[in-house]
Amino acid sequence: MSIEATLADKGITLPAAPMPAANYVPFVQTGNLIFVSGQISQDDNGLIKGRLGDGLSVDEGAAAARCCGLSLIAQLKAAVGDLDRVRRVVKLTGFVNSTADFTDQPKVINGCSDLMVEIFGEAGRHARAAVSAAALPLGVAVEVEAIFEVA
Repeated sequence: MSIEATLADKGITLPAAPMPAANYVPFVQTGNLIFVSGQISQDDNGLIKGRLGDGLSVDEGAAAARCCGLSLIAQLKAAVGDLDRVRRVVKLTGFVNSTADFTDQPKVINGCSDLMVEIFGEAGRHARAAVSAAALPLGVAVEVEAIFEVA
């Protein structure tokens, strides 16, 4: 099944690829790798803000990370046109706006990781880092960047 068919079958609509908010590009391709700049947590209602360990639950954080994943895939589609060119999700780096004593960053970033496996199957399994941040741009809860391999 094509990636577009998988998205449709799961009722997933990709957002428009967000424009950069500063002096950088949304993605860079070098050889067969696509580096997608960090995508911040947002949905149809706007930015998903807050701090894990201080008002946001792990489930809310995971939902925010999933939204980051949707934006990553939207940027990837803008980069390559055809998502069936994706050979592998190579690596995700997730940043979680969290208190000093919050230690469930991996559970939060699972929201994005799970989406990659849901969409790309075994090719969605990836290396990963999930780290805490004292603050993120615009006060968002989560930011995730990614590296993809394409044909």
